[in-house]
Amino acid sequence: MTRRKKIYEGKAKILYEGPEPGTLIQYFKDDTTAFDATKKAVLEGKGVINNRISEFIMTRLNSIGVQNHFIKRLNLREQLIREVEIVPLEVVCRNIAAGQFSTRFGVPEGQALPRSIIEFYLKDDKLHDPMVAEEHITAFNWATTQEIDDIMALTLRVNDFLTGMFGAVGITLVDFKIEFGRVWENEYARIILADEISPDSMRLWDSITNEKMDKDRFRRDLGNVIESYTEVARRLGIMKEMPTVIQGGLH
Repeated sequence: MTRRKKIYEGKAKILYEGPEPGTLIQYFKDDTTAFDATKKAVLEGKGVINNRISEFIMTRLNSIGVQNHFIKRLNLREQLIREVEIVPLEVVCRNIAAGQFSTRFGVPEGQALPRSIIEFYLKDDKLHDPMVAEEHITAFNWATTQEIDDIMALTLRVNDFLTGMFGAVGITLVDFKIEFGRVWENEYARIILADEISPDSMRLWDSITNEKMDKDRFRRDLGNVIESYTEVARRLGIMKEMPTVIQGGLH
């Protein structure tokens, strides 16, 4: 096999040149980081599970009209995606107070918010992804007012869908982070969902016990990270399609 050209490497994924113009191959790594990558580990099998969960969610979002960059899963760790011009924002939607939101506003963790709150953070590891307002976004031309409106509308649609999907299998969607990209058609740019949606980018709690089933298990040294991610996949009904190496936990 010819060596593919690496386009970009992030903390959890690598993007390679795709087989066709306008496509990329997204590879899911087992690397796990927290606190601006000051805490790191390799969790065997994590990339395989996240690849499968993200495929499952992106496919269903596409079927309800939330267009995204996902084309198809290629193998255990890779998926074929559309190349997009990434909007340099992390978009966080919060339903329940948790993590730094609780600290910042003095709201007890676990308290339901009056309504879903959308926050924007600049995608910049060196600056520790600072929170930004719409004024910053438009002033620095990171996105237009129309694009911000589109991003917020899409985020709320994703939130409604994920809340229902997880709620049906006994999981509470506390919050999640998503990213968006532009697809150019002549002079017109359309905003679509990009990146991934997995337990790496969401807070998921068991609806009965409130046990954490997401990356907070790694952040807070709670252990059983892979087991929790696997349980999310099992409840979504995709375990039967997972490789046996993951079904048994680590080995």
